[in-house]
Amino acid sequence: MKLSRNVAKIAAIATVLLMASVMLMAMPVQPVKAQLAPQQPVSGPLPAGVTPNITITTEAYMSFRPNPVGLNQIFLVNIWLHPPIHVQRQFIQAFVVDITKPDGATITVGPMDSYCGDSTAWFEYIADQEGTWKLKFRFLGMYFPEGHYFQGKVYTAPHSELGLTSTYLLSAYYKPSATPELELKVEKDLVVLSWPPSPLPTDYWTRPVSPENREWWPILGSYPPTGIVGGGEMWDKLYPKTNKYMSNYDFIPYVQAPNTPHIVWKKQYTIGGLIGGPATHITNTIMGLTGFGYPTIIYAGRCYEPVTKVSSTGPSSQTYWRCYDLRTGEVYWERPLYSGESAPTIVEYALQGEEVPGASARVGRTIYLVAITSPTTTRAGRILKYDPFTGVLSLNLTGPPPGVTAGTLYAYPYVLSIQDLGAAAAPKRYRLINWTIENNAGQWRAAGGGAQLTVDDFKARVKTNVSWPASSLGTCDFEAGVAVITSGISHPGTGVSIGQRLIGVRIKDGTVLWNKTTDLSTGLETFFSGLTAVADHGKFAARMQNGQWYCWSLSNGELLWKSEISSWPWGVFAGYDVTSAYGLIFSTDYTGVQAIDWETGKYVWKFTAPAPYPYETPYQVNGTTVYSFHSASVAADGKIYTFTTEHTPSQPITRGWRLFCLNATTGKCIWNITLGQGVPGSRYFQGAIADGYLIHTNEYDGYTYCFGKGKSQTTVTASPKTSAKGSQVLIEGTVLDQSPAQPGTPCVAKESMTVWMEYLHMQKAYPSDVKGVPVTLTAIKSDGKVIDLGTVTTNGFYGTFGFAWTPEEEGTYTIIASFMGDDSYGSSSAATLITVGPAPPTPETPEIPTPPDYTPMFAGIIVAVAIAIIIGVANLYALRKRK
Repeated sequence: MKLSRNVAKIAAIATVLLMASVMLMAMPVQPVKAQLAPQQPVSGPLPAGVTPNITITTEAYMSFRPNPVGLNQIFLVNIWLHPPIHVQRQFIQAFVVDITKPDGATITVGPMDSYCGDSTAWFEYIADQEGTWKLKFRFLGMYFPEGHYFQGKVYTAPHSELGLTSTYLLSAYYKPSATPELELKVEKDLVVLSWPPSPLPTDYWTRPVSPENREWWPILGSYPPTGIVGGGEMWDKLYPKTNKYMSNYDFIPYVQAPNTPHIVWKKQYTIGGLIGGPATHITNTIMGLTGFGYPTIIYAGRCYEPVTKVSSTGPSSQTYWRCYDLRTGEVYWERPLYSGESAPTIVEYALQGEEVPGASARVGRTIYLVAITSPTTTRAGRILKYDPFTGVLSLNLTGPPPGVTAGTLYAYPYVLSIQDLGAAAAPKRYRLINWTIENNAGQWRAAGGGAQLTVDDFKARVKTNVSWPASSLGTCDFEAGVAVITSGISHPGTGVSIGQRLIGVRIKDGTVLWNKTTDLSTGLETFFSGLTAVADHGKFAARMQNGQWYCWSLSNGELLWKSEISSWPWGVFAGYDVTSAYGLIFSTDYTGVQAIDWETGKYVWKFTAPAPYPYETPYQVNGTTVYSFHSASVAADGKIYTFTTEHTPSQPITRGWRLFCLNATTGKCIWNITLGQGVPGSRYFQGAIADGYLIHTNEYDGYTYCFGKGKSQTTVTASPKTSAKGSQVLIEGTVLDQSPAQPGTPCVAKESMTVWMEYLHMQKAYPSDVKGVPVTLTAIKSDGKVIDLGTVTTNGFYGTFGFAWTPEEEGTYTIIASFMGDDSYGSSSAATLITVGPAPPTPETPEIPTPPDYTPMFAGIIVAVAIAIIIGVANLYALRKRK
């Protein structure tokens, strides 16, 4: 099968080259490949009349696992021979495995091919019957004629200039052999077959990611996405729904993206903000920068970005290339970009080993960061490949020659470029060149353990070269394999646009599939901007001057639908951009953000950003003053990121512009934060997304901000450290943000994040209310008893928490405070110890003696006193009477 495919490819390429030979004088192409010899290896008994140079006795081996295996589970069978064959030879249709099931039914698997060189093969089978299975491996024998061998086939001669370094080998015959019947037990109960899966991380995580967490691959994409074509049979089997082609419509697959506006770090990339003084309220314009303030590449948690600095050799400026940590902003290295160099924009996944016929996987991949420079009129462009760890220029290869554009990477490793043969070649002036950036130009060295062959010849990189109807690639749906080339139609003599021409072209061979013209009678069916054109999902769509979106079929050019205008009248003014993801078209205009269904053209949702003060902007939707979105948007992780701005901002810059994160399905605002894009031309999305982080520039203040999840730190203390049973213990502590942007500040709740970050970093007023985060308190007694003390919430302004607890039992307790983390922070916890002793003894109450009863004595005294008084009175009366 592989042989027939190769022959078909060779024939097709040869035909194209012969037809186009005149047109390709300015661009030599790949020569014809080596021819197969008439006599090829044959399996089975030694052919009659043949005397091989050597006859080899073989020994067959077989292994399968697991044994036993569960009913309806898959088992793996490995088969091989000793001795192995030469690295360029391959056993073809020579391996057979006989399987006898418990019910007596027999199955023959094969004949199969081996891998080149190591005499091995394998397959998987479903154990669909319970009981004892019997398996036997038979090698049928193989005769190899003498000749020039390359990857199992015999060629007429070597062609080293193509990287096909064949080896001349004498004839050989490998005798048949077989294993004994081996038994496989199939049981009713399932057998645990594989490593337990690793769930996707929800807490703070870092690079590198352990290979044991292989289930994380869907979130480990790089920025910008590259796509991989030709990942191999195993790749297609394991990942059939992966994006193999580049998305050139602002969609970033295989990444997480931030769910809150938590700022992890920031750095100043220019002087921004109000100038003040004699310049009054004019804002510093951020113009003329070399570099972007955000990374052009994010790979493996590292950001790469060109920056402008003073030259080390003089006062002039020089462009440096910088590498820094995505999660902290820490700079790993930076170096000058020397003459002829350019900052990379492509992540390359270069194959490490040779593609073995019949193999299901490859050895591995080497990562390069790649820049493709444009050619001049006298000099070819370059393919520059850098080491991502050190920044060293690893390879400097010849790129597109003069007259050929640098091209568009549509799926690694393939690039599409346009060649201009000059006006004299009209009407077939242009060619579409499909070429590869692989080091080996698609070939492999035959010897040396599969080492790559670096080809510094652009001709050898060319895969196809076809006639093309225009000087540009057009708007492409790479998966559908169709490009749409558009041009405006103007009224004669006035230059006023009155319509649009659309031509559908098959990318594979340059065939024009259809040619359409919009209605020329109204003058409204012309593109608002060519930058709104998008080809995806087998369709082509673009925004028209009247504010409507039109959609055509890529297969035949049929007009499928027209949308409504998003809102009258400001919906006619749009951003020069379009995003396509999740089966939706995302559009921005002076009324807001909208999502349009690719199938129906209906609005799925509309989002507006009301302005708090009606005199700040002139734009309205149904009587409500709103901010304009003359901006780009990016789709990632089920979310849309975009911002408010105008086409040409005037001074003073509009207040209240913000960065928005929207749910891509519903349009609901997930978060937003102050962010100004106040410079003409800043309508493009000035940011990058990977690993759950968004890096974006803010032209209000000239800073680059990184939004995403940061580290937290929890502390806890308890007092008194030693107490008596029944006494209260005060548990207190803090939960603090340890992100480089604001270390030691309180962790706050998601709903308070915007106002807190704006206060800390953007000169906004001290918020009137800030919510803290929940902290779970647990006490563990020395005997292992766990006591849930409940959950408390920190003070949002200070990050502190407190809780009074009365232990009911004696013992030593470990008090644990746990912050589980959230979308803004990773989790953290802390512990402290207390000891609870016995309650103090109750003091004895002393016995109080009974006092003597003095009542009789008091009564006698009273009586005596009364008698004395009476006697005294009587005597006084008698004395007076005598006188």
